[in-house]
Amino acid sequence: MVNSAHYFLLDVFTGSRYGGNQLAIFPEGKFINDALMKKIARELQLSETVFILPARDKSNHFRMRIFTPQMELPTAGHPTIGSSFFMVRHIDFDEDLTTIDISIEQNIGVIKSTISLEKSVPTFTTMLQPLPKFGKELKDRSAYVEMLSLKEDSLSDTPIEIISCGVPFTFIQLKSLACIGKVKFNVTIWEELKEKYGSSFIYVFTTDTENADSHVHGRMFAPEAGIMEDAATGSANGPLGCYLFKHKILDTSTGHLQIISEQGFEMGRPSIIHIDIKGNSEDITEVKIGGESVLVGKGQIFLD
Repeated sequence: MVNSAHYFLLDVFTGSRYGGNQLAIFPEGKFINDALMKKIARELQLSETVFILPARDKSNHFRMRIFTPQMELPTAGHPTIGSSFFMVRHIDFDEDLTTIDISIEQNIGVIKSTISLEKSVPTFTTMLQPLPKFGKELKDRSAYVEMLSLKEDSLSDTPIEIISCGVPFTFIQLKSLACIGKVKFNVTIWEELKEKYGSSFIYVFTTDTENADSHVHGRMFAPEAGIMEDAATGSANGPLGCYLFKHKILDTSTGHLQIISEQGFEMGRPSIIHIDIKGNSEDITEVKIGGESVLVGKGQIFLD
């Protein structure tokens, strides 16, 4: 019996250590049972912990399971980006390649990612997300304003809407950075709205940004997953790009929207997420997100 397991700690959606969103990766997840995976994720208290397993289909590169401190997720952005960046080192490839495509088995299905390389060293990772499913436009604006502890004139005129590219999020556009900085999340009201409308993960954003080259600035709250606030949420930024595309908040005239998204600034963990949306006036045909990752350290955890 294996008595301990090694893990690696990464920061994702950043090129610098101690920024971005933290991720723990257990490369030898095949030695850890389901119950222990849940306990370990709860013990580490990171927004996500990943366990790598052999692929069921040999045409894929590996399988991964993704846990928050409270639940297992069908897919997630920063775990996919970080795991691709880490696991490409364990894949045989031609040293002259500048990119490598890998296939990852997740609970939602097979997810494709592309890793850019410089002299065989991974530098940037892109994830292809499922196409969006547009849900309800929510009319109860005053309740959402109260949930965020804001005044009603803090919201933009755009709709409050649920969108999913694998995981559903409720999107709320605010008018400014000042408004987004004043958000104080009211869990009691959130519980009432979750019961009423279904979507439990909340993403607030504004087109007012900290960095001159960014297009959107956001914050994500997911108390149900044990994440009061998340530093960078890849699974939210894909549908965020779809929201911006659908409502023509940015210029969509070319049918190709490339977005730089900021998140985590209020937490002291600045994160930069690249979003790439293709489509036309009828539908969206491709959703990608991407970013950098850095290896921060490694550790060992004792098993039952």
